[in-house]
Amino acid sequence: MKPVRPVYVRRVGHASALGLSAPEAARAQLAGDGTPGFRELFGGRYPWFALPLAERAWGARVRRAVERVGAELCAGMSSAEIAALPFFFGSSSLQAGAIEDAARASGNVELSFNAADFGAEVGAMLGIATTPWVFSTGCSSGLAALEAALVLIGCGQIDEALVLGAEFANDTTLAGFAGLGLLASTREDEGLILGEGTMLDLAAGAALRDIPNLAYRDDSGQVHINPRRPRILNLDELPFPAYEKLAGFPQGYHLPLFSYARRWGATMITSRGCPYTCSFCDRTVYERLYKYNSAPYVYSHFRYLRERFDVHHVNIYDDLFTANQKRVRDLCELLIAKPLGMDFNCAIRTGNTSDELLGLLKRAGALMVSMGIESADPAMMERHKAGVTLEAVKKTVAQIHAAGMRAKGLFIFGLPGETPATLKATSDFILDLDLDEMNMTKFCPMYGAPLWDECTSGREGEFNEDWRLMNCLNFVFKPHGFESREEMDALYNWHVRRFY
Repeated sequence: MKPVRPVYVRRVGHASALGLSAPEAARAQLAGDGTPGFRELFGGRYPWFALPLAERAWGARVRRAVERVGAELCAGMSSAEIAALPFFFGSSSLQAGAIEDAARASGNVELSFNAADFGAEVGAMLGIATTPWVFSTGCSSGLAALEAALVLIGCGQIDEALVLGAEFANDTTLAGFAGLGLLASTREDEGLILGEGTMLDLAAGAALRDIPNLAYRDDSGQVHINPRRPRILNLDELPFPAYEKLAGFPQGYHLPLFSYARRWGATMITSRGCPYTCSFCDRTVYERLYKYNSAPYVYSHFRYLRERFDVHHVNIYDDLFTANQKRVRDLCELLIAKPLGMDFNCAIRTGNTSDELLGLLKRAGALMVSMGIESADPAMMERHKAGVTLEAVKKTVAQIHAAGMRAKGLFIFGLPGETPATLKATSDFILDLDLDEMNMTKFCPMYGAPLWDECTSGREGEFNEDWRLMNCLNFVFKPHGFESREEMDALYNWHVRRFY
């Protein structure tokens, strides 16, 4: 939809974690009560300051801030007018503040808010009766909520809206969304988690300086980056996810694929890391260490979902489920010998499979297998996904179909070196492959990926490092081979229409 009428912002409000309005917060800063500074975000430089809090109750801070800013935004409106307002709510905090509260109180991390209902909770505080539009897309959630409201008003779908952006987990005052940063707090007890296993230490109340994998900023403003924690090597030591804490699970969880629209499903991750080195994958969390749950553990996980929640389908989200083929064979043998009445999807790698393995997957209940192909240009494949050839891809698709499963190809459009000619060659190749499903992602550089420096240097193209757009749904990177992002979008849409 394209806006057809102008949109005006009628009123802007602000409330800090202390419930202060913008003028009061500014006066507090001038009086020296806060720590002033600046944050750079989306090409702008914005004032930022922190106010230490004596009162730490997260729920009370939420209500005080919401009611204060709501009174500013809805001044002069009747209760009936407020109740009927379309409400757009953006927050990347969602449950984070509740986790923070619970960890401090007892170490029992129990959520007092459900993420799906959080917007309605906030709306109820304001007296709004309409169903909220809730956005949680990272630190840009408030901006996403505002942009959605502006588009709908501009298109004539609604005439007005209340938009609220909130970051309730912080123990500081932030100057709106402009103040958000990785280490936005100057509180001694807040920071950034860099890897595995850190939340338990935080919940147990360990001193920050003693917690591996933690980066934090102390009261003086100095950033501390603690040593990395040794990786969890035996994933079987971990409990199953607490599915029972998900409101509406499993009936409310319908996976967006092809074969189980009439029944619910679940997701599962059975390994961490990947032994391969594709150019576009982030390596900062698991590095190159590949670890996995054993076959008996995964089978027990399947059985737990089936017996406890009556789940029939599992979508396995491992980066590469079949990296250890012996484990996969052992799991398939268990599912064949002791069937659970379940099916699943998983990912394989071209050149790392066989007719025998695919046959076992089918007998064990696999409906569809996915494989990363990325491009049909040999030079692009050699550069970004070494070890995979077009002939091997064709052979693998034929093997999948011969085993009686569906084949899904995964592609990336817009990698460094891409041109209109390489995209058209990839599109032709995809149509010739006879894939059942296809997903083409718009390339987004990831910090920690081997080609990050290439993208940020400008050597290979133009990178718009706008983190609001870095979600694989926008062409934030334009290779030199294209005249514009509009050209890339047109080619992307052309290919999708060709396939579907």
